[in-house]
Amino acid sequence: MVKILITGGAGFIPSCLAEKLAENPENFIVIVDNFITGSKSKIPKSPHNNIKFIKADCNDFIDISGVFYSFQFDYVFHYAALVGVQRTLDNPVQVLNDITGLKNILGLCKNSGVKRVFYSSSSEVYGEPVEFPQNEHTTPLNSRLPYAIVKNVGEAFLKSYKQEYGLDYTVFRFFNTYGPKQSKDFVVSKFIYKALKNKPITVYGDGLQTRTFCYIDDNIEATTNAFYKNMYVNDVVNIGGEIEVTILELAQTIIKLTKSESKIQHLAALEDGDMTRRRPDIKKMKKLLNRPMLPLEDGMQKVLNQLDWII
Repeated sequence: MVKILITGGAGFIPSCLAEKLAENPENFIVIVDNFITGSKSKIPKSPHNNIKFIKADCNDFIDISGVFYSFQFDYVFHYAALVGVQRTLDNPVQVLNDITGLKNILGLCKNSGVKRVFYSSSSEVYGEPVEFPQNEHTTPLNSRLPYAIVKNVGEAFLKSYKQEYGLDYTVFRFFNTYGPKQSKDFVVSKFIYKALKNKPITVYGDGLQTRTFCYIDDNIEATTNAFYKNMYVNDVVNIGGEIEVTILELAQTIIKLTKSESKIQHLAALEDGDMTRRRPDIKKMKKLLNRPMLPLEDGMQKVLNQLDWII
């Protein structure tokens, strides 16, 4: 039996990760979450009865250490974090507290024989881009936002623990993953929700800032392949799409797909946190997937086919 801890497992991406890993009856998955941004409804059930949920806070050493002492994990996916652009801008000190959680997790992993830590970093670490596509090892990490700084510090901790203690790691830098279970804090689900309600879809600035989008199944298949195939050990991997779409085009596409009467409403540009472009170098992800990625409109149609998560 392979014992796996997933922190933040009541969130969108890690709950889908848990569901996928639990398909293998040889895996035993422990999910921890404090429900600050996660939801109990997202915790998956498994036909193999190999998922256990424990309410715990990674930033509280006593709380999370008890989980480690009870199970002796083989692998840890540390995905717990305060997420959401507006939430992280509004709560910068709470964001910085996640460094404590990372230190707790790595110290416990080092002392309990964990073989490898998988860490959810973010495209935010790149800041305002100076190179396209954004490569894991050549593009400078220049964001000054607390959320991005914490992710960057997290990556530095992983590299340091490898150097000093031999603890293996893999860093995933996520670029705008979307899917049916995503909360309405994020751009695709937020736009779909408003379109279905025929409410105005708000766009910051002129809406010409670009993003790439990755359907959740592509994210999960790539990251679980890195786990199962032992790929990109002690390395960093961009996880995202490669086709740039403006936020304005995204809103227009969603209005078209939902046959909505929503109008696009332009707001003042954000002072911080809304980078002009993002486009990752996904050569490594393509090797992990070894198949074409799902086109954006197809992915959004899958979301629309499972509206119980949105309405």
